[in-house]
Amino acid sequence: MNATRQDAWTKDEDILLAETVLRHIREGKTQLEAFKDVAKQLSRTSAACGFRWNASIRKEYQDAIENAKQDRKQSNRQQTLVQYDTTVNGEPDPIDAAISLLENMRNHTNGDHQLFHNEEEVTQQQLIKENEALKTQLSRYEQAWTEMGKIWAWVNEPRK
Repeated sequence: MNATRQDAWTKDEDILLAETVLRHIREGKTQLEAFKDVAKQLSRTSAACGFRWNASIRKEYQDAIENAKQDRKQSNRQQTLVQYDTTVNGEPDPIDAAISLLENMRNHTNGDHQLFHNEEEVTQQQLIKENEALKTQLSRYEQAWTEMGKIWAWVNEPRK
């Protein structure tokens, strides 16, 4: 008797899962975030999506995964080049700010410290913003590791 399970994955669900994971890879996001996104759309758990991806779908998409990784690397290179040529989020490029600070220091060696103090405050503000962004990113990675641990525990849980 070959009855189809009620919770069986359809081809459309598999495609949605694959496309979402590949998009997340391209964008530099974690697969766990992709599993959460797909889980919401399909009314499944992120663990179920992760298990389906790793057990069945990933093997079919090895070439696409490599292409997505290459796209991400290429995109990161282009973003790095753009950051050095333009402003970032409307603020001066840190390298340009450093060059400007050094040029001002060279031009004002007779103790106009007020100018330097203001530029140091701007640099500190930029560092504070960058630090907050890094903390947010670290928090995302920590959440991803926690979710991965939950998935690992679920996968290795003894079945009855």
